[in-house]
Amino acid sequence: MATSLLKNLRIVTGISTAVLFASFTSHALAMSPFQASYQFSYNGKNLGSATRTLSKNGNNWTYVFAAKAIGFASATETSRFSFNNGKISSSSFSRSSKILIHNNSMSINFNPARNLISTKKDDKVRSFAWKAGALDELNAELQIREDLKTSGLKATYPIADAKEVEARRFVKQGSETVKTSYGTFETIKVKIQHPKPERNTVFWLAPKLDYLPVKVSHQDDNTSYGLLLTGYKGPSN
Repeated sequence: MATSLLKNLRIVTGISTAVLFASFTSHALAMSPFQASYQFSYNGKNLGSATRTLSKNGNNWTYVFAAKAIGFASATETSRFSFNNGKISSSSFSRSSKILIHNNSMSINFNPARNLISTKKDDKVRSFAWKAGALDELNAELQIREDLKTSGLKATYPIADAKEVEARRFVKQGSETVKTSYGTFETIKVKIQHPKPERNTVFWLAPKLDYLPVKVSHQDDNTSYGLLLTGYKGPSN
């Protein structure tokens, strides 16, 4: 249970995240630092918490996702990038996780000057061709949010993982009101198109909070995982 829980905890977060899409019209806000906290649930039971934190130093941005399932599992993901003229330029990504006494790690380094992306997952090292606009699972979310406020959503986004750069697609599924302990929000509902029909990942995005995901749900056969907003400090409309 612990391995499956942590694996899917990562799926329903930042990839995660990767995954924002909307059509509400609102005042466009510049990308700004923020912090959001979430309640994490497994098969309907509240098991822990998670946070998303975006910070900057000059034009060096850092986006961190951290989650903990009480008592036995935790995970942290960190994306570093620069931001110019509405476009994210990825620098590095790292992930570390712990399940009881077992540790796992993964890192990605983006090197456009050498036309190369280098990765390391535990002890496995790989490299493959860099692709213009390549993102990671965390900063993809931020790029999509920026695109929604300007030029609009692209058909696909190139997202790097340990093995390759893969084009990801997302599908809008209408609007919905979502109630959280932090407040009630009108949201846009977005689904990731998974190749396996038994998998289902959905995000609810609140334009009032600069398209922050206020709810996330992942279903894999008979197992479900979710995030629900509990707190937020950052820009709002």
